[in-house]
Amino acid sequence: MISNYQDSKRMENLEKKAEKFYRIEGEIQKYDWGGTRFIPNLISEKNTTNVPYAEYWLGAHLKAPSTIKIADESISLASFFNENPLENLGLEVAKTYGKLPYLLKVLDVSKMLSIQVHPTKEAAAIGYAIENEKGISLTAANRNYKDKNHKPELMVALTDFWLLHGFLTREKLIQNIKATPELHFLLTIFLDAGYLGLYKKVMTYSQEEVNRVLKPLVDRIIPKFLKKELDKSSPAYWTAKSLQTKDTKNLDRGIFSIYFFNIVNLSRGEAIFQDAGVPHAYLEGVNMELMANSDNVLRAGLTSKHIDVVELIKNTKFEATIPVVLNGIENKENGEVVFKTSAKDFELSKIVLTKVITHHALANSVELLILLEGTAIFTRKNEVMSLKKGEAILIKPNTAYEIKTPTQVEIYKASVPKLT
Repeated sequence: MISNYQDSKRMENLEKKAEKFYRIEGEIQKYDWGGTRFIPNLISEKNTTNVPYAEYWLGAHLKAPSTIKIADESISLASFFNENPLENLGLEVAKTYGKLPYLLKVLDVSKMLSIQVHPTKEAAAIGYAIENEKGISLTAANRNYKDKNHKPELMVALTDFWLLHGFLTREKLIQNIKATPELHFLLTIFLDAGYLGLYKKVMTYSQEEVNRVLKPLVDRIIPKFLKKELDKSSPAYWTAKSLQTKDTKNLDRGIFSIYFFNIVNLSRGEAIFQDAGVPHAYLEGVNMELMANSDNVLRAGLTSKHIDVVELIKNTKFEATIPVVLNGIENKENGEVVFKTSAKDFELSKIVLTKVITHHALANSVELLILLEGTAIFTRKNEVMSLKKGEAILIKPNTAYEIKTPTQVEIYKASVPKLT
């Protein structure tokens, strides 16, 4: 209790300076699927041992909260919001969410991620309560719901980017099945039972059945992959790539999904939104990702982690998905492109400035911004802060400010859209 009281008084004393700009430092996640260059280069860290830097988190998620610099001290961003939520989050965000509702990430995808689905907020609350009643630990490998929140996601490609996103249209799925001899027998199942029947069939196969069906397919496409005869728009390419780091004795049932889902290629600056129920997987590339502050993931394949087929099917949208590529709404005078989605928890925008363009803004909610390139000077009244590539800033709600650059700068900004 004494420690908590002292921390609270220290925070109170530090905030008496009434600053509106704060430097923040993110947290690195070194998962094995990550790349070794992009994130270290972004944040000016040497990676002499080629450790995978998979994600760089900016936010207050309790798993890895960012650090905020106040005066000469470093404090957890989660503590910063907890101590004074009305001031630091803004009235509406504090009343609605009680915490920072989003998490901003940079992802470097070198190896394919697991296929996954995220629940709705209602489903997450129910699932979280049920697993609590069953006494399943939050850290248990078989835990599906880590919190009561949904996890819609928006990603913007920072390089050429590939992903799986939702089920193919009926015509395209039939075409894929017909073009793949080893999967011909699934056509009747799809025609008779639709998306749900087809997916449930392959997801409930025994491991022996998965191996029996997929082994001939794998044996056929691997030689073509090694000879570089497969195109990235082909499910065969990603199937073969998934086997580079996986056990080929027991094949992953997620391979079926590669043939059932849209393979989407985004160019730099293009975005895509993934709402609850849409199955998806990141395949290759670097992106900026903004999501609701949640860790609820129902996995569906290309993973050695827990797969709960019952919960997965309960939370999946079994319908054709036509990918919607977002280019954002541009305000040239302000140098800003806003990526609008249906998510109420967050909004992402890109700000690109030159010497002759100044960005003028009023922060309606707490904002987190990170520089991808260049140098930026943030000013408001008598407060000035200069940031360079890889550095990030928190701007308090109800702050009028402007951004200038002596050369050119690219910034990504996370905020909460107006709630009223």
